Amino acid sequence: MHTSNNITDKGASVQPVFKMHALNNVRGKLVLQKTEKGAHEMLLSYIQRFSSKSLSEWEKDQIRKACKIKLLRRRQYLLQQGDICKCVGFIIQGATRMYSINERGQEAIISFCVEEDWVADQESLALQLPSLYHIEAVEDTVMLLIPLSHLQLLSAIVPTVEQMVSINYRQQYIATQKRIHAAISMTAEEQYLYMLTCNPEYMQRFSQNMIAAYLGIKPETLSRVRTKMDH
Repeated sequence: MHTSNNITDKGASVQPVFKMHALNNVRGKLVLQKTEKGAHEMLLSYIQRFSSKSLSEWEKDQIRKACKIKLLRRRQYLLQQGDICKCVGFIIQGATRMYSINERGQEAIISFCVEEDWVADQESLALQLPSLYHIEAVEDTVMLLIPLSHLQLLSAIVPTVEQMVSINYRQQYIATQKRIHAAISMTAEEQYLYMLTCNPEYMQRFSQNMIAAYLGIKPETLSRVRTKMDH
């Protein structure tokens, strides 16, 4: 794994590359600082689940320095098609969707993300190629962004982060396999039931049209499936 020359041991540290932009009023700045502090604590709590050994204060400090808070309004983009994905986002509050649009203007939703999910175009991130997808906030969303280079550095110096990244990649691969299997072998009704079993909160967070685009079926087909199940 790539490491930076300025981080070789615990005598070194992640250099914070982000600075909070000044807001127009002091109150707004204090609110944003409070939000950032709470976001950091949520991320640290999440990372801690991946190890029985407590994170040291030094490790926590490195994680905090690597992050930048990001506030997205509903329908605002984190990434647009053609951009290169350079960061991963950890959702503190809100929801996003990653989708593409074909030549007929039809949307295909690749994934939904909600609280405590990591959001990024993994192909664009890993290969540093233009993304094929849009990542859009479906609700007003608060997240922490970590540049790829910083995530790699954290993985090198904080063992719990390395373990978290490894487990998340494995879980994502398994989830992708299951989605492909569902798409090619399940009926529309079976796909819907499978989604309800795995992610029941999606029905409250995303519109019926979005759910249909996620399942790869027409909205009217989803409507018929839901009507049938209600009876």
